[in-house]
Amino acid sequence: MHDDLTGTSGLATGQGQPSRLHRIRHVLAEELRSYLISFVYLWVLLGVFTIHQEMALRERAISFAPHGWALVNALVLAKVMLVAEKLRIGSRIRPHPLIYPIVIEALILGLLFIAVHVLEHVITGMIAGETAAASVPLIGGGGFVGLSLAALSMFVALIPFCGFRQISLALGHDRMRSLLFGAPPRPR
Repeated sequence: MHDDLTGTSGLATGQGQPSRLHRIRHVLAEELRSYLISFVYLWVLLGVFTIHQEMALRERAISFAPHGWALVNALVLAKVMLVAEKLRIGSRIRPHPLIYPIVIEALILGLLFIAVHVLEHVITGMIAGETAAASVPLIGGGGFVGLSLAALSMFVALIPFCGFRQISLALGHDRMRSLLFGAPPRPR
C-alpha cells in the first residue's frame, strides 16, 4: 500500500518518522499557501464587486453596502475552491491549448460559487424559520437575466485567477515564480 505522505509503503521505521513529519508539514504549508492565495484574490474581487454595488446604491441615495460580507464570503469561497480542486472537478477536461482548461475551470468555479451562495441563503433562511423557496436570494436583481449577469461577471472575474493557476501548473511553480519575480536569491 502506497502512503502519499511518506512516499513509502507505509512501514514505520525510526528514520521514517522525521521524513513523514516533514512531509506532513510541507503538505500543510502548501495547503495554507494555496488557501491564502485564493482567499486574497477572492477578497479583493468581492471587495471590488461590493464597491461597485455601493456606487450604484449611492446614485440612488442609498448608503448600504455589505463590505464585511466580502471578507466572510472570501473565506468560505476560498475553501470551496480548495475542495473543488481536491475533488478534481473538471480535471478530466485537459485539452490543449491551455485556454480551454482555464475557461472551463472559471466556468465551473463561477457556477459552484453561485450554487454555494444560494445554498448558504437557503440554509440561513430555513434556520430562521423561512421556507426553502422564500430563502432563495435574488441574484443580480432576480430572474434569469439577473442570474445570468451575475454568473457572467463571476466567470469573467475568475479567468485571471484560473489562468495564472493553469499556467503555473503547466510551467511548474518554481519556473512561474522565477518568471514573475526573478530568480530566487542564492544561499550564501
